[in-house]
Amino acid sequence: MKVLSIAWMNLLRVMRDRTGLFFLVALPMMLVFIIGASFGGAGTPLLGVVGDAGVLRTEPSLRVKDFPDETALRAAVEHGEVSAGLVRIGTPRMLVRPDRTGQQLRMLVTTTLTREANRSASGDFVASHTGLDRATALSVVDSIRVEPVEVRTSTTGEALFPQDFSGFDLGAANQLVLFTFLNALTTSAALVESRALGVTRRMLATPTPARVVVAGEALGRVVIALLQGLIVLVGSALLFGVRWGDPLGAAALLGAFALVSGGAGLLVGSLCRTQQQSTGAGILVGLSLAAFGGCMVPIEFFSPTLRTVAFVTPHGWAADGFAALTRRGGDLLTVAPHLGVLLGFAAVLFLLGSWRLRRAVTA
Repeated sequence: MKVLSIAWMNLLRVMRDRTGLFFLVALPMMLVFIIGASFGGAGTPLLGVVGDAGVLRTEPSLRVKDFPDETALRAAVEHGEVSAGLVRIGTPRMLVRPDRTGQQLRMLVTTTLTREANRSASGDFVASHTGLDRATALSVVDSIRVEPVEVRTSTTGEALFPQDFSGFDLGAANQLVLFTFLNALTTSAALVESRALGVTRRMLATPTPARVVVAGEALGRVVIALLQGLIVLVGSALLFGVRWGDPLGAAALLGAFALVSGGAGLLVGSLCRTQQQSTGAGILVGLSLAAFGGCMVPIEFFSPTLRTVAFVTPHGWAADGFAALTRRGGDLLTVAPHLGVLLGFAAVLFLLGSWRLRRAVTA
């Protein structure tokens, strides 16, 4: 019962910290959205048009926004309000952002306008040779069915990402691993504060064994990590439609990585003497392991050497485990090796953290 009380007090301290709540709730969701939007999860692209948009308004793959002049359109493209701009007064001109969405929109607009130009030219040809008015000639052109050319495609090997895999799916898994570990380390400042203020020693002055105090602090770190992971997992699923694959596999991975994060938080909190030290060490270690573990760039893009380094970190195993569930259709058995390695990391971290904290509070 005392173990649960100590863990509960640790959780309450985190929840009462407004700055901590921002990093716990708001920032991970913001980054999931930004990364998802950057990698093509933002929906239908927006095209700014000066002049008559014509057939582009009926194109389902884009949205059209009218602008009064080229100056306003150029400013909108520069500020990212639209992905590209089209000026249809005089000689047609396009203004395109140098990102993937802008380039795709340029190709779509070019193809659409070329198809419409070909239709118009065909209508003029029919009108000039038959004596029909232009509207009737265009209806004749539209009524003619051209047999499509059969194109057969085949895929060899395996794609890095499934066809329906969105940027939100990619960003959510990486942010879950990054922030679960990072916030477990930074919130260990509360453990340092408890030691500095003598709260831990006063608990030992009561009929509370040292092992109960250590277990309560350890459980508190795990609960905080688990809460962070659940916020990202549930929040991204509800807000951005992120698919986490097999529920049992995702829950097991989250639980195992929460144990790793809690153990790391316990170790940092027992080693550092000031809150500034624990916060600085937490940020440095958390971001470094996230970078090497594939949370900044997917492991699939790593060189063979970096890929080997990634699997020296718990982040690499967690990130690859979520990739197996979300990208490769795996299940609980698929991620069993990942779970085994993560639990091994957790056991080592908890043994070291518990030993160090016990020495710190009883010395």
